[in-house]
Amino acid sequence: MTLTPDAQILAEAAFPEWNRLLAKSPEGSVYGMPEYLDALCEAAGGRFRILAVRGGDELLGGIGLYERGSGSRAYVSPRLLLYYNGVALRAYDTRYPSQRTARHTEILRAVCAGLARLGLGRVVLRCRSPLTDVRVFLASGWAARPQYSYVVPLSDLDVLWARTEQNLRRLVDRCESQGLSITEDDDFDAFFRLHVQVHERKGARVYLPAAAFRRFFERLRSQNLARLFHARLPGGESISAQLVLLGPHPVTHTVSAAADAAHRKLGATAFLRWNVFKRLAAMGFAANDLTDADLNPVTHFKAQLGGDLEMGFLLQAPESARFRLERTGNLIRTSLSHFARRAARRLPGRAPR
Repeated sequence: MTLTPDAQILAEAAFPEWNRLLAKSPEGSVYGMPEYLDALCEAAGGRFRILAVRGGDELLGGIGLYERGSGSRAYVSPRLLLYYNGVALRAYDTRYPSQRTARHTEILRAVCAGLARLGLGRVVLRCRSPLTDVRVFLASGWAARPQYSYVVPLSDLDVLWARTEQNLRRLVDRCESQGLSITEDDDFDAFFRLHVQVHERKGARVYLPAAAFRRFFERLRSQNLARLFHARLPGGESISAQLVLLGPHPVTHTVSAAADAAHRKLGATAFLRWNVFKRLAAMGFAANDLTDADLNPVTHFKAQLGGDLEMGFLLQAPESARFRLERTGNLIRTSLSHFARRAARRLPGRAPR
C-alpha cells in the first residue's frame, strides 16, 4: 500500500463499489449489503451506514453498521435476522502470506480507529469464520470470544450426500417415496404459521411481527436476496419451510427454518434441507451457512447434514462510561419498579392478581 488506509462513512453513490467488494471478500456476506440493511431497518427500526476503508481511491474493506439507540446510548450489535455484522476485507492474491497479513492488519487498524471516532456507546461484531486474526482488536482493548456455525459445501453433491448421516439419507428417501415435493414460492403465510408454531414450542419470540416480516421478505425477494422453500405433502400442505438469504456472495445463509410438529417424525426437514442444497448448488452457490452452532438438539441435527464446523469471533469493544452508567441506571430503575409493584400487591386489602 502506498497510502495509509483511512476509514470513513461511505457515500450512497459508492454503495455499488462496496457490494462488489463484499461479493469477492472471503469475510463478506449479504448481511453487509446496504439493500439488506435498509430492509431490516424498515422492518425492525434502527438505521445503517457503511464504514469503509480506502487507500487512495481503492476500497480495501469495511463494515456495514446496523445501529440502534441514540446519543450516548447508540450501539451496534448482531440481532435476529442479522447473525453476522463483521468486517469484510479485500482478498489479496499474493504468493507471500506475510504481505497479505500486513495489508489486512493495516485495514483492521483503520476499522478500529474509525469505529472509535463514531462515539458509539457499545460495539459488538460477529465476524464470519474466514477472519481468524483478531490481534488488532485485542491490542485495542477489545474482547474476543469464539463463535461457531456449520457451513455446508455445495461444490460436490455426491460427496455431501456421502457425508450426510445415514438416518437423514433414509428420511430423505422415505419422503420422496411418499410423494413429498419441494416448492420455491412466495407463500409467506405458510412459512410464518410454522415459524410461530416453532417459537411458541420453544417459548421464544418470533423474529418480527407478521406484517413487518412479510414486508422484509417481499422486499428482499424482489431484489433476489432471499428465497422461501417449502416441503409439501401430496395434498399441497407445507409442513416444513426454510428462508434462505442469497446475494452476490458465493455463500448463502439459512436464516430461519420451521417445521410442523404434527409431521416431525416424517423427516420433512431433512428432505427440505437436502433439496435446498441441490437447488442452491444448481444456482451456482458454493456453500450454505446454517447459522449458529450452540450446543442444542437443533445443532445436533445441523451436524448430521455433512457441513463443516467453522469458528468465527464475537468481538466487543470497551463500552463508553456513559453507556455503562445509563445501563446501570436503567437496571436500577427497572428493579425498583418491579419491587414497588410487588410491594403494592402485598398491601392490606389488596387482592392478589
